[in-house]
Amino acid sequence: MSFNSDWIVPDWPAPTRVKSVITTRAAGVSEATFAQMNLGDHVGDLPAAVAENRMRLANACGLSHANIRWLRQTHGTCILNDEHFPLLKQCAPEADATLTQQERVGCVVMTADCLPVLLCDQQGQQVAAVHAGWRGLASGILEKTVAKFDHLAAPPAQPQLLAFLGPAISQAHFQVGAEVREAFVRENSMHEAAFRCDPDGTGKYFADLYLLAKQKLYKLGVQTVLGGDQCTYADAERFYSYRRDGAQSGRMASLIWLDS
Repeated sequence: MSFNSDWIVPDWPAPTRVKSVITTRAAGVSEATFAQMNLGDHVGDLPAAVAENRMRLANACGLSHANIRWLRQTHGTCILNDEHFPLLKQCAPEADATLTQQERVGCVVMTADCLPVLLCDQQGQQVAAVHAGWRGLASGILEKTVAKFDHLAAPPAQPQLLAFLGPAISQAHFQVGAEVREAFVRENSMHEAAFRCDPDGTGKYFADLYLLAKQKLYKLGVQTVLGGDQCTYADAERFYSYRRDGAQSGRMASLIWLDS
């Protein structure tokens, strides 16, 4: 593996065979507002540039391009595992998380402000990538993904999981309506701590995606949660941000796999 020095290699106590990387804007061929490493094929970038960027990512990871499971993300809670993919004919099925027990199969999600969450078990037998925007978090995408790990564990064992939170929009730049806060607080009052009232009197709030994810993961028994300290909106040189740049924003990838 040979990653660009600007890409993020998660610093977490994952088993040796668990490999992961998060791209930034560096090391690609896209131009103009998409420069350089845009991996989204739905944002208006040249298809040839996206294809080259995806191939560069696969090569850097030492994976076959065909074994990276790209998704069409919908801010929902559909999760795909190894049982689903042989049955799917389309190149990029609709889902917001993917999980595998197979070697050298890349689970990947794309983001440009939403929170990417990488998961693995301490035995190094299962990995998952989760697209966790506020809608997915509110709808239970993390709970449902963790339940998939539980389902795959051999009874009566319950897998001990680790989580890494990739770059996302920080609370200082993520203004949301009161209905977003209500959706979380209605589920659990502990989530109130993740919202700060807009001091300008707009009736809106600033939401902390990182804290919301941590609260949910801790409640699920995931005690090792690392990352969560980089803002996509604030760092325009390294990260894409839909909230900052609108429809002309590219997408970064968070990728995790099991080495052979």
